Amino acid sequence: MAPFDLIIFGGTGDLALRKLLPALFHRYVDGQIVAGTRLYGLARDSQDDGAYRARVREALQKSLADDPRAPTALEPFLDLLHYRRIDLNADAGWAELATELTDPQRVDSERVRVFYLAVGPDLFGSVGARLQAHGLTGETTRVVVEKPIGHDGASAAAINDALGHVFAESQIYRIDHYLGKETVQNLTALRFGNALFEPLWKAEHIDHVQITVAETVGLERRASYYDKSGALRDMVQNHLLQLLCLVAMEPPSSLAADAIRDEKLKVLRALRPIENGATSQLTVRGQYRAGAVEGRPVPGYLDELGRDDSRTETFVALKAEVRNWRWAGVPFYLRTGKRLAERMSEIVVTFRQVPHSIFGELAEPIAPNQLVIRLQPDEGVKLWLMNKVPGPGGLRLRRVPMDLSFAETFGGRQPEAYERLLMDVVRGNAMLFMRRDEVEAAWDWIDPIRNAWQASSDAPKPYTAGSWGPSAAVALIERDGRTWHEDAG
Repeated sequence: MAPFDLIIFGGTGDLALRKLLPALFHRYVDGQIVAGTRLYGLARDSQDDGAYRARVREALQKSLADDPRAPTALEPFLDLLHYRRIDLNADAGWAELATELTDPQRVDSERVRVFYLAVGPDLFGSVGARLQAHGLTGETTRVVVEKPIGHDGASAAAINDALGHVFAESQIYRIDHYLGKETVQNLTALRFGNALFEPLWKAEHIDHVQITVAETVGLERRASYYDKSGALRDMVQNHLLQLLCLVAMEPPSSLAADAIRDEKLKVLRALRPIENGATSQLTVRGQYRAGAVEGRPVPGYLDELGRDDSRTETFVALKAEVRNWRWAGVPFYLRTGKRLAERMSEIVVTFRQVPHSIFGELAEPIAPNQLVIRLQPDEGVKLWLMNKVPGPGGLRLRRVPMDLSFAETFGGRQPEAYERLLMDVVRGNAMLFMRRDEVEAAWDWIDPIRNAWQASSDAPKPYTAGSWGPSAAVALIERDGRTWHEDAG
């Protein structure tokens, strides 16, 4: 790739040190980032390049074991890295930054310049306005913004308006790192690159779909943010709905960014609204209590928060329906939560039962086929089939998986999601990023659920840390004669 500039606002924050800079380092190791590229970390701290590079070096130590080439690449990579002090709410540092980035003696006018706003969404508008005022926007400028894009539909529209005053829609990259995961992209290949699946990918053959994003961690260092957000805003509005869109969308005309995003938007607009009385039947919210996760005791949410009056949900389960010809009558069960039994993200597509068993009473009941797409940890795909157990003495059947493990099949180190997404921004490929109308359509569906919860006197259902959530979530799916997929085998 040609040399480019990437400037991280919030360059000393957790996201930059734990995700963005390690991702850029690995792209450097693989030769995608070349000499002449400039990487900047911006923040309010007073430090020079040397101190910042030392801090980044420490953060990158964990990455060195992944690739034997990495240790020798560390110092040359750090030479590309610079630190500049800047005040996002005042003019200090902006003129100097603008002079450095636009100096015609050092860069040509066609160089791609990426601004990554790893800061709170309340700062997006002011940062954009200052970039414009100091002549740092142009045709080759791109801006990356992290979730949350607002806390409801109205605030999302306001943020999008503020960004839209400065940047064209084609220059705005709303990032959801889940869309950069290898297995998520492989879902597109499975559906549209194999004649086996797409003819069966509809209500006539699929019984239901489950999407689970489970975490074992609690609040960590995000207490102030999380208590104002909750699982519905933090996870469902973006990650889970984006996964639902990729499962349910119609075949796009091509892999062009807008062709795919047009189809995802159709899914969001086809979701049956969950409003008023339907909320109590179709959604469950929970909050974890003290328990044990992975063999160690952990406190409850209120204990971690240091308050006893929060009604913020740490768990959500809901039943959604896509109202179109392909999916009419097929339920989509979504769930996500903190302090659950296992760290795991997966999509499970359960096909309909065979209409008649010819194997008689001696055979085990025939289980429906399932396609399990594991996003983390152990990325891979399993297709569960009924198979004859080898040996004489009758026809015995057993449910067994055809297992595609990415690590075993492709070997080597698997790139992290941010590695792909950052390089796509530089290339100008927006396929894996959300368009404004997608974000706002997701909020249109989420807002009535949130409003109904706020209007209700019911508190979130308690669940023990280390479990799979409140019993009401089990009842949600078992009322329909189905169960959550929790088979780790």
